[in-house]
Amino acid sequence: MRRVTCVLFALVFAAAVVAAQTPDGVKTHIGHVMTGFNGTPMNQGLLPAGVAEAKIAAQHAALAMKASGNLDMMKLHAGHVLHALDPSIETAGPGLGYGVKRAAMGVAQHVELAAKVEGASKNVMTHSMHVATSAGNLVKWAEEMIAVAREIRAASNASQVNAHLPHLNAIAQQLYAGVDANRDGTVGWQAGEGGLQQAEMHMGLMMKGEGL
Repeated sequence: MRRVTCVLFALVFAAAVVAAQTPDGVKTHIGHVMTGFNGTPMNQGLLPAGVAEAKIAAQHAALAMKASGNLDMMKLHAGHVLHALDPSIETAGPGLGYGVKRAAMGVAQHVELAAKVEGASKNVMTHSMHVATSAGNLVKWAEEMIAVAREIRAASNASQVNAHLPHLNAIAQQLYAGVDANRDGTVGWQAGEGGLQQAEMHMGLMMKGEGL
């Protein structure tokens, strides 16, 4: 029992030492991504804000699919998707008022700033690249979804909208889970693959490596 206690104490002490060695600037930017950022809904972290908005976008993309044939309902849910992606385009809706696109851009910005802090560890530099790449995917997918949703909103008949719904829904579902673009059986952080889930995973690995 004494040996186990000593080992646990050593591990806790080692983690505390690593955390103490992490530059304050790195901790600040990690905090902006994970725990709190001024201007997000409830001042939560940029990544949790992005996850919340992505879930709303995916929910309403799926509801648009279920409303196939009902032009008004499909347009309504496309508007809700737009609001969750970028509320500067669609100001009203069920989203949080921040948007997936803005949150993802913020995540990429602050992990890259963390890696540029003097004294940042290799751990921070490596995982910041992984997170920033996944966040960049989110920005591109959000822009693609915005273009599709706008076409739906501009459509004059249900058949035009029906052609766009599978595309909108497919991208919406990969916002969080990512997509196995190279079909190797896994979803990585790489360009075209990583989504919010992969960003969360690599932020967790970064923080673990820093003892945070």
